[in-house]
Amino acid sequence: MRRFDLAVIGAGPAGLFAAFYAGMRGLSVALVDALPEPGGQIAALYPEKLIRDVAGFGAIRGRELVRELLAQARPFAPGMFLGRQATQLDDLVGGRFRLGLADGTDLDAGAVVVTGGIGTFTPRKLPCGDAFQGRGLSYFVRDPSELAGKRILVVGGGDSAFDWADALQDNAEVTLVHRRGSFRAHQHTVDRVLSGAASVRINTEVEHLDGDARVRRAVLRDTVSNVRTELDCDHVVAALGFVASPGPLLRWGLEVRDHKIVVDQAMRTTRPGVFAAGDVCTHDGRVPLIAVGFGEAATAVNHAATWLDPGASLFPGHSTDGVPAAIEPAASSA
Repeated sequence: MRRFDLAVIGAGPAGLFAAFYAGMRGLSVALVDALPEPGGQIAALYPEKLIRDVAGFGAIRGRELVRELLAQARPFAPGMFLGRQATQLDDLVGGRFRLGLADGTDLDAGAVVVTGGIGTFTPRKLPCGDAFQGRGLSYFVRDPSELAGKRILVVGGGDSAFDWADALQDNAEVTLVHRRGSFRAHQHTVDRVLSGAASVRINTEVEHLDGDARVRRAVLRDTVSNVRTELDCDHVVAALGFVASPGPLLRWGLEVRDHKIVVDQAMRTTRPGVFAAGDVCTHDGRVPLIAVGFGEAATAVNHAATWLDPGASLFPGHSTDGVPAAIEPAASSA
């Protein structure tokens, strides 16, 4: 078994920041994720989404945020175990853990920080869309440039639907339809779409998709008047949300509430030596923001450091007191 001070389970934003912060504390880190690339849900589903709640950035695209977080952690050379789901967590002698991965790999860790986000996730299906998935119907957009100049139908009324309508409306002909009369998305994004080039239809559902090799039109039904209309389209983005599951974590002897791991103010779970941060965890008053997850990751790592070494200080000092040379800003040429 490869031996690490800390195993971080989940390579989304909170996990990447935890790996960086653990490196700042001099801890060796194994970073584990079931997805084949780092970045978690953002990299897999929303690489082009503009994120506006990260301190220091008015807006930053998901792929750019992931790139910056990787660059921040890279100088500490965390061990990357991607495309391998963490399936089992056993106690070892001396208070350490054996973390078993789905491919048969075993890791030896002194402490564990779970940053698994929403867990494994699958998109909610558009009922009439099965025949066209991959043929003009998608549940997220990896490369918006491929849809430039096209007629795009976005289906949904939550954050995902409005994020994609906002991202696409300047370079494509976008129509957003939602089966209800109100939206669940962030008001700022709703306002941008409503005041932008996109067309928005409320109380409207997609009843049928038609086309030959690819989708070419949608039959829409007004849920109030029951009137049906046809809309020509080149691509449908069904942003109807996702069904998430924490997976094997439920079998690890942790207290779970509403599929979230319960933690205290130190981000400790009910299993000694195991901590959690980010959207995978819950505590009274928690707000599910990336910015909150970053703070929780730092808190979890600092408390994990004192678990590993009870004589260590909880507060490691300010980063400016001793920034590693690998991440020091370049000297000015002036």
